[in-house]
Amino acid sequence: MAKKHENESPEPEVIETEAAQETEPVADTEPAAEAETGPSELEQAKADLQKEHDQYLRLAAEYDNFRKRSQKEKDNIYRDAQADTIGKFLSVFDNLERAAEQHTEDEAYKKGVEMTLNGLRDVMKNLGVEEFGESGEPFDPNRHNAVMHIERDDLGESVIAQVFQKGFAVGDRVIRFAMVQVAN
Repeated sequence: MAKKHENESPEPEVIETEAAQETEPVADTEPAAEAETGPSELEQAKADLQKEHDQYLRLAAEYDNFRKRSQKEKDNIYRDAQADTIGKFLSVFDNLERAAEQHTEDEAYKKGVEMTLNGLRDVMKNLGVEEFGESGEPFDPNRHNAVMHIERDDLGESVIAQVFQKGFAVGDRVIRFAMVQVAN
């Protein structure tokens, strides 16, 4: 029977060795190592995603600013071109206004000049052009050019007494200042 024990002893040793291999801590540390690298890769991916998201937001904001700036420049170019064009027609307006004020025997001629002047006024009104500079208005140095002063008791301080040339503006922009005489 001793031989059987000798034969039997190698078998339990093999079983013990396999059992020892199954309970070795090496197998337990590998999943822990994977768990440690997993979150760092996940954190790295999240950081990369956040970085890309921030870059996207910055790019979107830059594009929006560019779009707004371009639209503002386009609007300013349009207003400048409109003001320059209207400014070139003001001498024609002045001549038509003087012609309409002149006394003439030819009523058809006078009516034609008045119709042309009114048509020009309508076009300018439709373009948003404001006519200003009337007698009795308060003097505004941002819109009026005082070329003369007069002492009159019937008018208050800094009131327009006489208009030599009307002023025109589009919105806040003055195309031509009104030339006026101001009462002091």
